[in-house]
Amino acid sequence: MDREYDVVFTWVDDAFPGYLESLNEYSTDKRDLNPNRTRDNLDLIRYAMRSVARYLPEARRIYLFTCRPQVPTWLNTDHPKIRLVHHDEVISRDDLPTFSSFAIVSHLHLLPDLTQRFVYFEDDFLANSPNLLNALSDDDGQPVVHFGRHWIAPAAKLNTKTSSPWNLALANADGLLSERFRPGPRRQAIHGPQLFDRDIWAAAIADFPDVFKATRKARFRAGNGIPPEQFIPHYAVETGQAELAPMKQARKVEGYVSLENFLPWTWMQLKTVERRNPSSIALNDSFGDNPNTRVERLVKRWLQLRFPDPAPWENDAAQ
Repeated sequence: MDREYDVVFTWVDDAFPGYLESLNEYSTDKRDLNPNRTRDNLDLIRYAMRSVARYLPEARRIYLFTCRPQVPTWLNTDHPKIRLVHHDEVISRDDLPTFSSFAIVSHLHLLPDLTQRFVYFEDDFLANSPNLLNALSDDDGQPVVHFGRHWIAPAAKLNTKTSSPWNLALANADGLLSERFRPGPRRQAIHGPQLFDRDIWAAAIADFPDVFKATRKARFRAGNGIPPEQFIPHYAVETGQAELAPMKQARKVEGYVSLENFLPWTWMQLKTVERRNPSSIALNDSFGDNPNTRVERLVKRWLQLRFPDPAPWENDAAQ
């Protein structure tokens, strides 16, 4: 794709003073307090941004979308390729603070001065090939959507009291899409970078205003909302605004690693993803409440060996 594009990261770090206190103040469900979603104990965002510097160097700008006043200590926000945007610059004051990734992600298309098409990275995604962008877009720069092997469980098979908000929201998204377009079941989008178009994003919100409103009003992930990063790819395919990649291609793009406290298991997964060499790698935090420090050291060494060169926007890049 030779058209201009930006890269967008979402990120928070619960080590910042006051974050956990605020989270606990608003939480009413222990599932809201899952540390896997809020910590950055591996400094993953630094390496994720290094991976973009290496494999997506033509990106016009890199956005970091986070809550105020958070910013990585090493990030030079004055660098011309970096744009730091805090939630309160985009999200309604009435909906803040928010701890819901669904709510945060639903605002991505509203980031100031964002290019028409942008690549979205969660903070644990790594670019792993110069061919990544070509896999995410067709010859005209339109999005190419990749669905993985996992199916969305329908609402009828879930328990609203015990099922995770993630699965409930996925089922809600599937139900809405089934009512509007065709019956499910549907496969989940891969856990990896995706190319989005701002106009498609806005059209999805205009077509489903009620559920996007509910998604944004919930301070935590909730079953009456939807995960936009899953909903919008399906919407784009159903409306003929995005191409669906074959499963074989999706397999080449997605490299999923679940970081577990059992060191041999995590070591094996890292070796497996190295051997497969997909276009992207997701290092999903599955440590729970007590990360194994030996596994943390293993993953940090792996990241440093894979992306040793500081990016030009790191404050200590010249050291």
